[in-house]
Amino acid sequence: MNRTPHHRPRRLRSGSLLRRLRPPSSRPGRPRGAVLLTAFCALLAAGCGGGDDSRPAEPPAQGPHSQGAARGMPEGLPGMPPLLDPNDLYAADRPNALSPVVKDFPSRVYVPNTESDTVSVIDPKTYKVIETIPVGNQPQHVVPSWDLKTLWVNNDRGHTLTPIDPATGKAGRTVDVHDPYNLYFTPDGKYAVVMASMDRELVFRDAHTMKRMKTEHVDCLGVNHADFSPDGRYFIVSCEFSGELLKVDTARMKVIDKQKLPFDGAMPQDVKISSDGRTWYIADMIADGVWVLDGDKFTEPWLMPTGKGAHGLYVSRDSKSMYISNRGEGSISVLDLPSRKLVKKWELPDGGSPDMGGVSADGKVLWLSGRYNSEVYAIDTTDGHQIARIKVGDGPHGLAVYPQPGRYSLGHTGIFR
Repeated sequence: MNRTPHHRPRRLRSGSLLRRLRPPSSRPGRPRGAVLLTAFCALLAAGCGGGDDSRPAEPPAQGPHSQGAARGMPEGLPGMPPLLDPNDLYAADRPNALSPVVKDFPSRVYVPNTESDTVSVIDPKTYKVIETIPVGNQPQHVVPSWDLKTLWVNNDRGHTLTPIDPATGKAGRTVDVHDPYNLYFTPDGKYAVVMASMDRELVFRDAHTMKRMKTEHVDCLGVNHADFSPDGRYFIVSCEFSGELLKVDTARMKVIDKQKLPFDGAMPQDVKISSDGRTWYIADMIADGVWVLDGDKFTEPWLMPTGKGAHGLYVSRDSKSMYISNRGEGSISVLDLPSRKLVKKWELPDGGSPDMGGVSADGKVLWLSGRYNSEVYAIDTTDGHQIARIKVGDGPHGLAVYPQPGRYSLGHTGIFR
């Protein structure tokens, strides 16, 4: 769908309700009628919020080492491994700094194909598919476990998780988990957090057995992606169907705040915190950019335009850059994190639909699924040229590059610290 990008937040109007609830293009093949009816009724009951006509003032840019040093080492969530560097959340993610747990695992790219109900396995040395693994109905993401030992395939409509042993590449027995659209892990390694999008729940489960421990019902629509604060004490969640953000207390497993994004039809996607731990970025595929948020204060964010269909967010191995996939125009924007400025835009030759993925262990290749083109892109991070375009199954989504550097995983396609 062609859209004219809006670079300023717009007031929400009651007349825009149905337009805001149009079927998102981010999940082909998912049943939409029930979602739209439920959402429409819920929003009618709640009423439509208003927004500010003026764009919030942009806060001054902060270098990656300025404020972190001033606040010192934050007191972390009990049981959470301490930060290696209070000024850099991704200090453990340096090139090829593999944990002893994963250092002998073969390097692979695991691609969940939502329409084909398979996972394509790519050898990154040859850029070829070497295996296709049958999994459950509508696999959305391949998620590394907190302890790095398992890859969990989120079979959203199959209501199961398929474990893959990254040492052997073999799939294990499926585990029953209802509506596992996405999966995260608390920084202490105790709980898995299931983003049960259609159920409108955050489900806290035992990180190993996946036994349900607590269910937090939410009143937003489409819980989707998340990331954790430097101290691990809270995390921020995007709600794609209602254009909202949640702030969740990790220890209490409870939503403590909520806000609506000040943009007509906002559809937030990936969430990623900056390397200095002060700024949050939320990709928005309808606002065509990323929201810039102060997570501690949880005040209204401002919009940074990047490109049509902004979707995935990935940090470079030196913690200085963030790669933003613009799925609607086949490009990748590069954000300089210290200056908070967009410095480059890489265009895919012949277009494409770059979606979710990750960075290679050495930091030299950005891997992204081509959601609507049944392909995967390998992109050189030095100059943005396309190295390879690889055919996979239909509807490739949250691919995982594995192994990656880091001491433990917070989930999604690989958030390592």
